[in-house]
Amino acid sequence: MSALTVSQNPDQTWDDLVRYWEEMEWPEGSKVEIIEGIITVSPPPSNAHNDIADLVQRELYQVIPRHWGIYQTLGTAVPSCDGLYMPDLVVAPREVLRAEKRDYVPAAAAELIVEVTSRLHASNDRIGKAAGYAQAGVPLYLLIDSWAPGGPTVTLYGEPKDEVYRVLGAVKFGDPVTLPEPFGLRIDTGEFPAE
Repeated sequence: MSALTVSQNPDQTWDDLVRYWEEMEWPEGSKVEIIEGIITVSPPPSNAHNDIADLVQRELYQVIPRHWGIYQTLGTAVPSCDGLYMPDLVVAPREVLRAEKRDYVPAAAAELIVEVTSRLHASNDRIGKAAGYAQAGVPLYLLIDSWAPGGPTVTLYGEPKDEVYRVLGAVKFGDPVTLPEPFGLRIDTGEFPAE
């Protein structure tokens, strides 16, 4: 199955887009996001993709405080960019999820967002979502890019300003990447499977 985009009326508001996202019946197991005002439906991630997300999640559980959670495919909203993303992992305080009445949270509530690229949507993770997360002020964005043009890489972004992050580190699969405080975590990417 390939990705599908659902174009909407350009005059629709953020609330109209979200209502459509919430009310439509999407194919079971698919990942449905709003990226720059366009609803995008993707097939379930590959086994390698899921394996990488699991490896990172296991490492994060060793260092996060108990009042934070690690959430898979949590709706993460950036209304200013017409974005409602479904990152692979979101580290956020539990109280944010418990206080939210809708099936998504503001991206600004995240402490860390992790995206593992898929072949079809790698450019969204590299460009559109990175800009959205930066604009929302997400402190750290970890991009695990199996489809990078120069070979599989892991890039850690931080210090967001407007729609731009500073690259805090970039490594090839096999080299460790270090997340700064409040995580203080070194992740070994040597176990990451290539697509």
